[in-house]
Amino acid sequence: MKILCFYRRSLEELNANFNKLSRLPDTIGFELVNLKKLSVNSNKLVFLPVSTSHLTSLKILDARLNKLRSLPEDLENLINLEVLNVSQNFQYLETLPYSIGLLISLVELDASYNQITTLPDSMGCLRKLQKLCVEGNPLVSPPMEVVERGLQGVKEYLSEKMNAGHKSPTKKSWVGKLVKYGTFNGRIGSRKDRQWFHVSPDHYHSFDGPDSPGYNRKSPKFTGNCSIEGLASPRQLGMFSPRRLFSPKNFF
Repeated sequence: MKILCFYRRSLEELNANFNKLSRLPDTIGFELVNLKKLSVNSNKLVFLPVSTSHLTSLKILDARLNKLRSLPEDLENLINLEVLNVSQNFQYLETLPYSIGLLISLVELDASYNQITTLPDSMGCLRKLQKLCVEGNPLVSPPMEVVERGLQGVKEYLSEKMNAGHKSPTKKSWVGKLVKYGTFNGRIGSRKDRQWFHVSPDHYHSFDGPDSPGYNRKSPKFTGNCSIEGLASPRQLGMFSPRRLFSPKNFF
């Protein structure tokens, strides 16, 4: 048993493509702690286990050509995820979770050929995203004329929509915290908006660690900005649960 446990924890790539899997083990995220690539495409998966969000070493997740109806809510814990492919779940996948906007390392997202009508506003925060595929969806927000402008047009649209989110009481807390803690790349233009969010102008800069304007090289500390990479250490992952981040309570 100890040997099996060792191999499970050492596994870095799992390929289970082209099978008839209807579910994955509920504990997969707790056991395959060093997994970097998970390929489960061309199966019959209806959902991914909640524990998937604990695969903090994961860089590639390929779950296309399944019957996924939803994705785990706590995706933001996947701090190393670079490629996410949930395309071709056809009539089953209708939404993406808001936490997808907190995937700080995401470079490529393929959500094409599903039934998604609205992309989460939080996707405007995906600063490292270089490739976005959403064709084959009945998109309403952003509209197709925006999608046709490419990735930058989509990100600008979602960022502007997020900025306007202060009009909705349900978005007040999480939009403010996204801005304050550097996960949101948008700017709040008016003095009135800045006062409403309680955000100082310093928070408008980028949040890339030592190269950011708020980093004091003589003294290794932040003088206004904070690094999302630093906050998202394994010990602090719980801080980024949507239930905390989007709550009106102050957990920071």
